[in-house]
Amino acid sequence: MEKKVTSPLTIGVIISLVLIVMDLVAGFAHFKFEIWYRWIPTIVLCLGIIWACINYSNQKDNLVTFGNVFGHGFKTSLVLAVITLVYSLLSIYVIFPETQDIAIDESRKQMEAKGTLTEDQIDTAIEMTRKFFVVGVVIFALLGTLLAGTVASLLGAAFAKKKPITPFNQQTS
Repeated sequence: MEKKVTSPLTIGVIISLVLIVMDLVAGFAHFKFEIWYRWIPTIVLCLGIIWACINYSNQKDNLVTFGNVFGHGFKTSLVLAVITLVYSLLSIYVIFPETQDIAIDESRKQMEAKGTLTEDQIDTAIEMTRKFFVVGVVIFALLGTLLAGTVASLLGAAFAKKKPITPFNQQTS
């Protein structure tokens, strides 16, 4: 009897729940926008997908190819991207409606600290940021998650043990 393989949907939901809990904790504890925290969700996402790829290979008794393992990781990334998009929109509209204002204030502070832009240029940039904030969140949620997931899937497929069956080493019964 063949071992049951955990689906990309299940793994994607589990990793998403971990990331959502992390985001909620960071948001309510007010360290979501701290420099030291910015890359932690991406690292967790990548480690989760790498683990998913290695786990998939192990569940298949390592009788997989690079493409099989990569495909499993990429499907998991697609699930994560969709859930991340839905959560991001819920987050900025319902859970943390102040997110846009905080992000825009941070942008203004960074532009002023550089000192290369005039006040009018900063105001124009901030107004553009305000107009396209939600579009940026959607693009980042989808493309950022898919990009990180693709890289993690490639790494996971490279790290996973593989003993692919080829037509030359198959035995006939």
